[in-house]
Amino acid sequence: MRSEPMAPTLQMTLMPAMLLLQGAAALAPAAVPMQSHAVSAASAASRCAAPCMGEALVKLGTRGSPLALAQAYETKRRLALAFPDELADDSAVEIKIIKTTGDMVLDKALKDVGGKGLFTKELDVQLLNGDVDICVHSMKDVPTWLVPGTILPCNLEREDTRDAWISPKGTSPMDLPAGSVIGTASLRRQAQLLARNPGLKCVNFRGNVQTRLRKLEEGVVDGTLLARAGLKRMDMTEHITTVLEFDEMLPAVAQGAIGIQCREGDARIINYLAALNHEPTKVAVDCERAFLAALDGNCRTPIAGQARIVDGELLFQGLVAKPDGSVIYETSRAGRPEDAVKLGTEAGEELRAKCGSMEDFFLGEEIAPEPASSMSGKATDGLGGYSD
Repeated sequence: MRSEPMAPTLQMTLMPAMLLLQGAAALAPAAVPMQSHAVSAASAASRCAAPCMGEALVKLGTRGSPLALAQAYETKRRLALAFPDELADDSAVEIKIIKTTGDMVLDKALKDVGGKGLFTKELDVQLLNGDVDICVHSMKDVPTWLVPGTILPCNLEREDTRDAWISPKGTSPMDLPAGSVIGTASLRRQAQLLARNPGLKCVNFRGNVQTRLRKLEEGVVDGTLLARAGLKRMDMTEHITTVLEFDEMLPAVAQGAIGIQCREGDARIINYLAALNHEPTKVAVDCERAFLAALDGNCRTPIAGQARIVDGELLFQGLVAKPDGSVIYETSRAGRPEDAVKLGTEAGEELRAKCGSMEDFFLGEEIAPEPASSMSGKATDGLGGYSD
């Protein structure tokens, strides 16, 4: 069978992203109260229907990490290519960094500070208030529910969705001896690792890609896993030891996909985004997110799911697991792409029935705190440095 081709390498220029990153602290917005969703979205759409003279035609909101900025600049590049007469000038699309709670609280596991909405709430506020016109997201960070008054009509063509194993001590997590320490903030990864190698110890490991790689070099952990898509987008694939196949590590729902959110009813912006949407990617992501929604999944739950179109047929596989990997339930579906949401929902409902009480099923081994550096002997502060 022939599968849809992988997205071509995203050729991004990271220098402007890094320069913008340096000014992130100065650009971080003050807290803005969330207005009534309907009133806020309507008034924002009205204000932004025709930008004032001197204003950017599109204001793009993004988190400030190097990966988030790379994705923002890629979106800006694609808008310029799709609308050269309007958006080719560098000033036509303005990138605005928005700090999120998830970016500022790095010394705790995601499940302990509220889950994935931590990476989107502040962006939602700015979008509804009209301070930005679009928000660019890594889709795996976007909750299955969207704030009323906003829509997510666009997915860029998806990258390779597989997880990358990075370690100086073994070509696979299966090669490492009992007691080896794996850095990951993901219960999904922990559960699948422990199911195949119960002797491993998983510890919390957060921060941007560069921070995690630096801590790996310092011996804080013996190995870690990152999405191959993010490494590819930042031209950092040389760090990969092995790319793990789906039967070794099923990726997260929506992994490798970039989504672009806008206000409902903003016809000008919706027209721009329609030109960027990659329909096969959107079909797959919609299926996966329907699966996650049926399970009421979030960062507190070890859930994985992947959909792809092969020879015109939509194929889906998903799993749920106990955090310690002692129990894994798997499912699969095949059907028409137009039935993507139905297929994902049915798959999620099947596994939900097998799990029984979801709260009880997901009780189990937690990810341990991050250990001290074997080089400095100091505990990390979660921000790439070390506490005293």
